[in-house]
Amino acid sequence: MTFYFRALFLVFISTITLYSCSNEQLDVAVEPTTPVVNNEITQVILDWNKLWCELDRYATGMRPNATTRALAYIHLAAFEVCVEDMVSYTSNKDRYAELEIDFTQRQPNVNVAIALNACYATAIDHFMYNVRPDIDAKIAILRQQKEAELTQGLSTDVVLNSQDWGNYIAQQIIAYSQTDTEAETQILSPQPTSYEPPVGAGYWTYSHDAERGLFPYWSSVRTFVISSTETSTVPPPLTYSEDATSNYYAAMEEVYTASEAARTTDTEALWIAEFWSNDVEGLMMSPPGRQISIANQLIQQYNVDHESALILFLKLGFSLNDAAVSTWADKYEYMVMRPSVYIQEHIDPNFQTNLYPFISWP
Repeated sequence: MTFYFRALFLVFISTITLYSCSNEQLDVAVEPTTPVVNNEITQVILDWNKLWCELDRYATGMRPNATTRALAYIHLAAFEVCVEDMVSYTSNKDRYAELEIDFTQRQPNVNVAIALNACYATAIDHFMYNVRPDIDAKIAILRQQKEAELTQGLSTDVVLNSQDWGNYIAQQIIAYSQTDTEAETQILSPQPTSYEPPVGAGYWTYSHDAERGLFPYWSSVRTFVISSTETSTVPPPLTYSEDATSNYYAAMEEVYTASEAARTTDTEALWIAEFWSNDVEGLMMSPPGRQISIANQLIQQYNVDHESALILFLKLGFSLNDAAVSTWADKYEYMVMRPSVYIQEHIDPNFQTNLYPFISWP
């Protein structure tokens, strides 16, 4: 997983300025809020992405790959709802061969906020496909609450045309996503029994069915910015070794020392480690979910206009998706052993990660 976090960090800092976020954002309020930004449309974007972070927390078997894919399509849909009114920006329909959008379907009296509300509800409900029912129900609740808030004083014609446009775009993006048959197949079986890892010194393997390879064929799914030939980077810089004088051993010992120091001393290190440990469903957001949480706070802090917010989320969604595809290509090519396993076998047989108390599988 180390490669994945590095890749996420690199693509993320190339998109926005990093800003610290709080675990308090896990407790997302669904009720309509008093606008905290001046732009009504931006508030719609924020409300839906805050709810998305809560859905992400309870989405079973999606993180991180299916989650990054969901983000790419959700934010592509939101962008396409608004792009006709965005100066200097054009639709992505001419960039992706299988993406079909007929802009003549858009009536001239569309209210973008209402259209976005409908689009987010439809797209999120589709792409966040494995969420606990009581949490999933919040999608319909937020949609209804935002509609009541946004439609006040508007004619029925405007409301219906706006909802139709948002729903239409969401359905076109869903149809586009379904042309990626590799991804559509793999999300149904994230840990396929057909995959058995190769055997070799220092290779990753599993000791229990719950630890089987996660999305082992993900390198074949659709990317949005990089091509399929650009999804590999350089091999790991260290050669596997069990020699206590080797650079590989030193690197693993560094992990062990830092982990033990965090666990046994009352310092900020353990808080940082737990904060960025995004692996526990029902307790934490996923790694890409954390980036959305940070983006939400940036948009709110700087009172960002809706066009900039849409562009930010589109770039972030695409980059996270492509980072996952690229990283999973490396992950299953190089098969690097988990540091925790190496430490248990060669440094301290009693070692447990600081995340261990929160997870039920080995």
